[in-house]
Amino acid sequence: MNDVNSKLWPFKEANRLLKRFENSNKTSCIFQTGYGPSGLPHIGTFGEVLRTSMVIRAFKEISDISTKLYVFSDDMDGLRKVPDNIPNKNLVKDNLYKPLSSIPDPFEKFKSFADHNNFKLTEFLDRFNFNYEFKSATDFYKNGKFNLGLEAIFENYDKIMNIILPTLGKERKLTYSPFLPICKYTGRVLQVKVDELKKKEKKIVFINPNTEKLDEASIFNGECKLQWKVDWAMRWFVLGVDYEMNGKDLIESFTLSNKINRIIGGKTPVNLTYELFLDENGEKISKSIGNGLTVDEWLKFSPKESLELFMFQNPQRAKRLHFDVIPKTTDELIKFKNKYDNLSKKEKMEDPLWFIDFKFNEKIPENLTFNMILNLASVCNAESTEVLWGFVENYYANLKKEEHEFLDRLLEFGVEYYKSFILPQKKYREATEKEKEAFKLIINTLNAISDDLDGEEIQTKIYDIGMKLKFENLKDLFSAFYEVVLGQKQGPRLGSFIKFFGIDKTVKLLESKI
Repeated sequence: MNDVNSKLWPFKEANRLLKRFENSNKTSCIFQTGYGPSGLPHIGTFGEVLRTSMVIRAFKEISDISTKLYVFSDDMDGLRKVPDNIPNKNLVKDNLYKPLSSIPDPFEKFKSFADHNNFKLTEFLDRFNFNYEFKSATDFYKNGKFNLGLEAIFENYDKIMNIILPTLGKERKLTYSPFLPICKYTGRVLQVKVDELKKKEKKIVFINPNTEKLDEASIFNGECKLQWKVDWAMRWFVLGVDYEMNGKDLIESFTLSNKINRIIGGKTPVNLTYELFLDENGEKISKSIGNGLTVDEWLKFSPKESLELFMFQNPQRAKRLHFDVIPKTTDELIKFKNKYDNLSKKEKMEDPLWFIDFKFNEKIPENLTFNMILNLASVCNAESTEVLWGFVENYYANLKKEEHEFLDRLLEFGVEYYKSFILPQKKYREATEKEKEAFKLIINTLNAISDDLDGEEIQTKIYDIGMKLKFENLKDLFSAFYEVVLGQKQGPRLGSFIKFFGIDKTVKLLESKI
């Protein structure tokens, strides 16, 4: 066991969790994350598993207790609507309200729709080398692995109903039961009132809507499943879950599930509530609406490590998840990476990169930011990385493409981002007379300066020109360069860009705009 005083949130969570094991005989710490397989895994799935894995890494550093991460699929849930992004919609429509594990695979690759989506989940998680154990609700219900929990719910039926009913609307109260029988005639998950509990037989009695007659079902062997809030509590109890995080939208559900868990003899898992992502308009991201950014979309424009950094940062703060956050996050990754190797072990554990699987040892030159790459791509109208590598190798004499795999990837990402987001928005304007005068003075200055001047010194000289010409707002001079020369509203720190792009090339650019 190590004494770690890191202020980073995964270590804070790990220390909270460690207190749970004081005076405990448990030899393993169980982490859980849940998955609803009615749709394909998405960026929220990635974020939850990644963040949980970060807590696990911190816990392993401060404790000798073994750890397990369960990724649990709720594949006994009844499917309520046909997803938009599938083939054979009529096949699925004909099987609505059945457990996902009983619905044929519309993709015609697996035995069931659940098997297809569970495969996609594990394939997705394996792609990022997560260390986890997959668990299926169907397996647990049908093979008796939940029997202990199901019996505990059954024996405490009235107490659980007394907790849940006050939270429901008038209509919902009339039919609510913790147990949902699977219809023996249709295979559908039934939302029906329980009329009687057969205590000895461990069965529920209800009116089957298909026959309008009394029917019964065992609580065991997959003849019933639980309502999800009750299911969540029962799962904590059976699996002995010690830690689970959830989104802000599930705060009330967690509170209710925890009350049920305590009734049946369970212990409250240590819990982190994370904020939900927002789209470009500040609206909550919804996978059903499709207003978010997918993992693959992010990975088209930036490395996986930057996405991991984004997920690490401020999990309890609402953040916009849109394409325009990618350059900023990528630059933050570069900044962290450049200093990381020189840190002591203690200092590394105060750094986000300690939680990120970064395989590249190379450093990126300090002034070669992702934003600089984007602006280079913009001014060159880059279709490939070749022209960008020309500038890089010219500026950094000792830097060679074959020795810098990560930088090569950054340049590729930069070209893709430029073609997708910057090029379509390019809009050049004519320079005003005053701006033309300023450009002439910049040209004269650049022609007269020494090659030894750095970017900041060039920036100061341009600043002085703006002062001399009495620009009311000095930002207007720099904006003029971006809009007239680059065809965009914003741009790089101009002195650094000129130094990198080349004085002679900048002069030619300016001359073409006068």
